[in-house]
Order: sequence, then C-alpha cells, then structure tokens
Amino acid sequence: MAFDGITVAALVQELRSCLTGGRIAKIAQPETDELLLSVKTPEGLRRLYISASASLPLIYLTEDNKPSPMTAPNFCMLLRKHIGNGRIVAVSQPKLERIIQLDIEHLDELGDLCRKKLIVEIMGKHSNIIFCDDQDRIIDSIKHVSAQMSSVREVLPGREYFIPDTQEKLDPLTSDADIFTRTLSERPMPLAKAIYTSFTGISPVVAEEICSLAGIDSSVTAKDLSEDIMIHLYRQFQYYMEAIRTGQFHPVIYFDHNAPKEFSALPLSHFQNLTGQTYDSISEVLYIYYSTRNTLTRIHQKSADLRHVVSTALERNRKKYDLQTRQLRDTEGREKYRVYGELINAYGYNLEPGSKELKAFNYYTNQDIVIPLDPTLTPQENSQKYFARYNKQKRTYEALSELIRETADDIQYLESISNSLDIAMSEADLTQIKEELMQSGYIRRKNTRKKVKITSKPLHFISGDGYHMYVGKNNLQNDELTFNFANGGDWWFHAKGAPGSHVIVKTNGNELPDRTFEEAGRLAAYYSKNRGSDKVEIDYVEKKHVKKPNGAKPGFVVYYTNYSLMIDSDITGIQMIDD
Repeated sequence: MAFDGITVAALVQELRSCLTGGRIAKIAQPETDELLLSVKTPEGLRRLYISASASLPLIYLTEDNKPSPMTAPNFCMLLRKHIGNGRIVAVSQPKLERIIQLDIEHLDELGDLCRKKLIVEIMGKHSNIIFCDDQDRIIDSIKHVSAQMSSVREVLPGREYFIPDTQEKLDPLTSDADIFTRTLSERPMPLAKAIYTSFTGISPVVAEEICSLAGIDSSVTAKDLSEDIMIHLYRQFQYYMEAIRTGQFHPVIYFDHNAPKEFSALPLSHFQNLTGQTYDSISEVLYIYYSTRNTLTRIHQKSADLRHVVSTALERNRKKYDLQTRQLRDTEGREKYRVYGELINAYGYNLEPGSKELKAFNYYTNQDIVIPLDPTLTPQENSQKYFARYNKQKRTYEALSELIRETADDIQYLESISNSLDIAMSEADLTQIKEELMQSGYIRRKNTRKKVKITSKPLHFISGDGYHMYVGKNNLQNDELTFNFANGGDWWFHAKGAPGSHVIVKTNGNELPDRTFEEAGRLAAYYSKNRGSDKVEIDYVEKKHVKKPNGAKPGFVVYYTNYSLMIDSDITGIQMIDD
C-alpha cells in the first residue's frame, strides 16, 4: 500500500489531537535523513518519528527512542536553535497531498513571539523535511535540492517554498460531479487508473476500492459507462471522500498468513481473501506494518538456506515418486503372466513341437484366449518363463509399493517443514526447524561443543469463551504439544490431508462451547497449507485418541476415530497472547 494522501489525512487528524498545544522538549537526528521530536503534552511525553529516507519515508507517533550521534548534525542544531521549547499550534495537510505541516510558535532572541513551519513531504525518493519561516521562505532542509538536481523546484535556504504541481491532479475533496465525469471521460485508460492519475492523494488500491464499492469493473474505461453508472460511481467516490472530510478513519492492516500485505486508513472491502486487523491508531498501523514486514523480510532472508535444503529434497523426492509410480504401472499386467503359465500347464500337453501360440479356454473369464509361445521352448519351459516373469513383477510391485509409501511420507514431511518455514516468526523458530532437519538427516550436524539453546515456543491464543489454545509452529513443537503438554481430555485439531500445525485446546475438564471449537478449527485452517481457503476440512478429536507410530517422523500421528468440521481460515478477532 502506498503512503497516500488518505493515510496522511488520518495521520494529520491523529497528530492534531495528540500534539496540538504540546511543547517540543527534545530534537534529535538519529540518521542523516531522520528526525525524532519529543513533545510534552498534557497527556504525557509523545515522540514523533520522521524519516525522509528515499527507500522508506515515514512519519508516525512512537514510544521507541533511538540513540543520537555524539555531535548533532547542522540541521538538528538549527531546529534546536529556532524551535527548541516551541509550541505546536497547528497540524495541517494542503488539499490531499502527501504533506504534513507543523506550525510552531516560539520566542526569538528578543523575546518576541514568532511562528515557523516544519513541513514533511512523503514523496518517495523526493521526500524531504523542510524548515520555513512564516512567509514560506526556506530556512533550511534535511536534503538540499539544487537546480542541477531538479528543474522543477530548488529546495535551498532563502528560496520560496511551494508545492510543485507537476502532474496537474485535481483535489478530490472539492471536485463536483461535472469535473469528475469530464476528467475521467477524457482519459482513455482503465477506470481505476484514471481515478488515481486524476486526483491527488488516491492510490491504486483506493481507486480499486471505489470501483468495487460501486460494483463496476475497474478495467473498463469511463467512456464505456452510461451516464447513470457514472453518477453512481461519483456518489461512491463522494461517500469515500466524505469519510475523509469528517475523519471517520478506521485504520486496518490486511494479513496474508502472518505477512502484512496492505494497510489502509479506511477498510478495503475488495480484500476478502486477506485477514483484516483493525487498530485505534494510524501510527500503530504504520509501526506494526513496516516493522513486521522488515522482520519477516529478515527472517525470510535468514531462512533461505533452509528453504533451499527443503525445496531440493522435495524436488528430488517428487521426481523419485513419479519414477516409482511409472515403474509400478509397468507391473499392472503381472496377473496375466500367472494365468498364461497355469493355462499352458493345463492345456499344453497336446501341443506340437515348435508351436508359436496356444489357443485355450480361460476359466477365469470364461472366454477363449491366445497365448504367445516361444517355439524354441517346450510347453513346460514356456510355462516356467511366464511364472518367472509374474514372480519378478510381483516382487517389484511389493517393493515399489513400500518405496512409494515411504517416498510419499517423505514428501508429506518435507511439505510440513515448508509450512513451518512459512509461519516462522523469529530466528528462534528457524533454529528449531534447523534442529529438526538435522535430526531427520537432511542437514549434517557440525561437530561443535557449543550447545544451541532453543527458545521458540508455540503460539498461544485465548478463545472468546476464555479457553487457552496452543498452535505448534513446527513438527517438534507439534509433538511436544500433543504428547507432552496436552492431557487426554484436551481437544486436538488438524487440517485434514494437509501439512499444518497441531492445535491443542485445554479444556480443564469442561465441555467446550461450539464457538471455541470453531475458533480452534480456524486456527488449524489458518496455520496449514490450506490457509486462505473459504472452506477447510478440519479433523478434531480428544487427545487420548491421537497416537504416534513407532519410528514415525516428527509431527506424524494417527487416529482412527474423529469428528470433522468445515470452516474458513479467517482468524480475525481471535486474541493472541504474548507469552
């Protein structure tokens, strides 16, 4: 999701309510393109993090502090001189631009009341933090932009500050129906693209949402729509803009498995295949979204070697399985040779020497049959030849059947490890998965005296009825949960026929409510390879009926009596507990 003008509008509303009237107690510049303002408010100390990074520009309220360099940079010193102990009197956003302006009052050297502006531009690689006086003259900026760097606007001390209008977009908050219809009709492009390229502050995701709310295919052009449909689209557009004007924001993050895929200041109804989690604060959304994505990116990078081991082993076993299956098919006609041998023994006594075939009555099918013969062999030798071929293919069939079962078990096991890597959330999780691969022989254990400490724990949830639910994040945790942690009367859940986590619900001797069964089923569906499906079949049974065969791989269990339910994999609203 782009950090669009709507997100900025939600952020401005939050900053306005939290920081207006607050005094700037501390100004720090942790990095060359970052600021951290500590603001004293009646509700307590608030920290405002601002980043003009070209790769990840951000601004949000945070509780985290960051260490500052021993010597403050010049821009930081300038801000301390002018607005240190200044009071934030206004927070605003021009139109629906990705710009936040902080108006700050302070006393100058003579004790006179002055006003300055700290302007934060969140514009990708062009992001900047610009300090201006009350006449919009630039005092300084965290990034200097000369005429050689940009032909549109210089950002240098002494220059006048203005917002460049390079794309000539319209303000969606003030556009009427005629402007809306005429603007879109003049753009021969898909409807969603026409919306976000015509109006300020609207991202492609929001344009898709507006089309979805109107029930219109976003790939058609405005010219393809009738006048009535265009009026209907404009009304949906206005409903969306009205929510922004009135500040009816509902910040939400949409997750795909554990990974945050999108965030928004307003709900996005067309993301039905993702799990939405709402929050009270847009700053919290931004912090969680970007910190979680950074964490998952780092975990994914660190798991690359393990993923390579698993994918290589999976590919090898799948090729082996295909080869063994083809070889097994070659033995499907083995019974024919046994019948040939029997019929030659039964009817071959009157064959003439050198016969090339035997016509006989097949008493198994009650039909005549023609059996090819080797004319150089006697009937008894032909019979023995067919029996030998039958016995060879029978032995091959029995051996291959066992090998295919073993290979299928290996594939299922490796897919379960792949699922464990998908839901890994920390380096401790990866350490435990690596230990499992070592125990299973897929990774050679290095001779080292240093013992690796494993701190990864299962996920812990609590149902709406107050029952504790635990989810194994890998096969070792699955075994530990099922056979060491759970009692016989606790309930065990697992996605049917798919790699996934064991889910244990502690009953404390009570009968579980239906809602808890459904929530545990959703957890089992979500933490399986079938996550994202609308209907996932879940097996559930009391733990005492779950057994582990001797010599079985980690996470593998059997059960012969169970209940089943069909459930979706949406775990929105199920409370997770951080142990």
